[in-house]
Amino acid sequence: MSVCNYYISILSFILALLFGINNVLSKPEEYKTYIVHLDHSQKPSSFLTHETWHQTILKSLSKPVHGKEMLLYSYNHVMNGFSARLTLAQVSKLKKSPAHIAIHEEKIGKLFTTHSPQFMGLRHSSGLWNASSYGEGVIIGMIDSGVWPESESFNEKGMPPIPTRWKGKCQNSTTNPFPCNRKLIGAQVFIKGIQAADESDSPDDSPRDFLGHGTHTSSTAAGNHVPGASQFGYANGVARGIAPGAHVAMYKVSSGGFIAESDVLAAMDQAIADGVDIMSLSLGFDHVPYFQDVIATASLSAIEKGIFVVCSAGNDGAPNTTFNSAPWITTVGAGTLDRSFIATVTLGNDLTLEGQSKFPDRVLVVDTLLYYGKGDFEKSCSDGALNVSEVFGKVVMCDNNGSSTIFEQVRELARVEALAGILIADETLYNIDELEIPSLILPSSSGALIRKYAIEAADDASVKIMRFVLTSFGTKPAPQVAFFSSRGPDPVNPNILKPDIIAPGVEVLAAIPPIVSVEQFGNYDLGSDYAFLSGTSMSAPHVAGVAALLKAVHPEWSPAAIRSALMTTAYTVDNNGTTLTNQFTSLSGTPLDYGAGHINPNKAMDPGLIYDIDWQGYVDFLCGLGYNDTEMKAILRQSKWSCSQKGTDLNYPSFVAMFSADSPNVKNFTRVLTNVGDDQSVYQLITETSQGMTIKVEPTTLTFTSKYQKQKFAASVQMNGKAPPVAYGYVKWIDQNNHIVASPVVVLNS
Repeated sequence: MSVCNYYISILSFILALLFGINNVLSKPEEYKTYIVHLDHSQKPSSFLTHETWHQTILKSLSKPVHGKEMLLYSYNHVMNGFSARLTLAQVSKLKKSPAHIAIHEEKIGKLFTTHSPQFMGLRHSSGLWNASSYGEGVIIGMIDSGVWPESESFNEKGMPPIPTRWKGKCQNSTTNPFPCNRKLIGAQVFIKGIQAADESDSPDDSPRDFLGHGTHTSSTAAGNHVPGASQFGYANGVARGIAPGAHVAMYKVSSGGFIAESDVLAAMDQAIADGVDIMSLSLGFDHVPYFQDVIATASLSAIEKGIFVVCSAGNDGAPNTTFNSAPWITTVGAGTLDRSFIATVTLGNDLTLEGQSKFPDRVLVVDTLLYYGKGDFEKSCSDGALNVSEVFGKVVMCDNNGSSTIFEQVRELARVEALAGILIADETLYNIDELEIPSLILPSSSGALIRKYAIEAADDASVKIMRFVLTSFGTKPAPQVAFFSSRGPDPVNPNILKPDIIAPGVEVLAAIPPIVSVEQFGNYDLGSDYAFLSGTSMSAPHVAGVAALLKAVHPEWSPAAIRSALMTTAYTVDNNGTTLTNQFTSLSGTPLDYGAGHINPNKAMDPGLIYDIDWQGYVDFLCGLGYNDTEMKAILRQSKWSCSQKGTDLNYPSFVAMFSADSPNVKNFTRVLTNVGDDQSVYQLITETSQGMTIKVEPTTLTFTSKYQKQKFAASVQMNGKAPPVAYGYVKWIDQNNHIVASPVVVLNS
């Protein structure tokens, strides 16, 4: 290589290096959303509001890039701090501020996606509905995807005036008017965070619901009376929320199924400021410790102000998957109703059989030939197995051959232009409303009868009539624990039993925007004003509604008192007289599946005794978790607090005892019960145990001589060497008026 070429190579290398460095240096830093906790005591007195202080802090970091606003929200109630779009360099600089307590990058969460009042025992003539005037005067704040204000469920007929204490507003869009009234008294939008994360597809900034989730949950909690509601004729009747006399306020935090922490914090902050009584959230984020959990932190602030907070437990179905499990939150799992959607078939021999169907049209199949293939059983109705010439225009019975699903079988029936299908499956199936031709699903026992008839009648086999769009009540067993409902032990703190309770969450009929597709029928999307949805998203608003009714009857009750009444009066036996079972396996469940049991509103109105918890009780609980000062400041919003006792034995309406091979085999508890029943009451103890566990309680009699009197008892749970991994029992207090105050006791052995 010549000297000239050598220097040219060196120069080229240096230029390339400088060009690369320049590219790196000139590349703009990425902005992300962060939640920032600040020490309120550090705010200079010269700032009249938190927001102006927060804006000044952000301006000191650097100028916003491209004119974008760094500040998303300034929080006043749920925490001391703000959310903002920041770079890593700005985060590092912010951490050096004397006001800084904690900061974390925002997480993205998700939504947890009417016969139910009657199923829960609510009646017009007596009980909780009558005593509470349907929840009159109570305000339920929904943190959700918005609401469709024109739905009949939100009409103001019969509603009382808006409470004078209400401070909320109805946020109107410039392009999309949004009417509020005495039922729907407020609606606001909080989607800056999800928009910054590019996870929003909202067409405008209106509180209007374009997903359907928020409209459904709101009308479930407090929808007004609407006669003639159904989904394509199924479950036809009067639709009403659990607290039809209560007011609704919507705080929209989602427009595309996802949610951002900054938005949820802002919505809860505003709901507290507006004066809601109940806060309902059918959504959640990943599992983190309480001090990093924005819903837990905001809920604790709400509880401090007397607001009852109820959340969905989640739809993960498996053990160790419960969400929203802080002990000041009422966490709700999902159960089934005693209602099923059916069709019937009458054969040529006059045998009539009933099976599952949700075909969205009241079609009649009359005097039609029945086809049952005589070929290979394993290929019955599988892809390509049928000939158009043999089955065109006939009712076809398909065997449960294991090689194809009923959905694949129906596609084959549609391909060969069968008139209708009779399918065989022994389990409860979902999404059967997606079947594209009229189809009836029967158990194998009924299938055997049809098969026998079809073989004997041969070419003369026929169907006299098939009828669709029928609703049946009294289905057994019910309730069952929904297969998707998240179960304990709780992944964040297994010492607290979660879920607390279950409520209806499977195929719940409630309002939905008419622009949302409910089903597909051929190439068409079908809309409806009311639709069935399933999920713990549907069960949480049931409890929100019941809490509103209880708040109307007992305005002096704390959020912990309301939860205690719900839990200690819940039931654990289905309409077959057996312990609640798993919907998928039909095996008996445990309190890890259903918590204290299924909600029983009328009983909750008069629980006799309650396990109450005040603010200091939650502070002591957090002290017992071993959080450091920074973590305690983040969750308590206070720079000073006192720990009056050690340990995490909260005055909770349930008990969890965890044992390991190297731990003592006895766990001790202390509880305090408050009399909210008759002045003169004497309660006797009853304990129930399962194999390998012993429960001892002292004293065994509690005597009350006045209302609101408190009595303490001590309980110990002991295990022996034969104990299974999970065992459970109950501590029950029963008085002369047959109040039964029941608390589950769960033992976990590792």
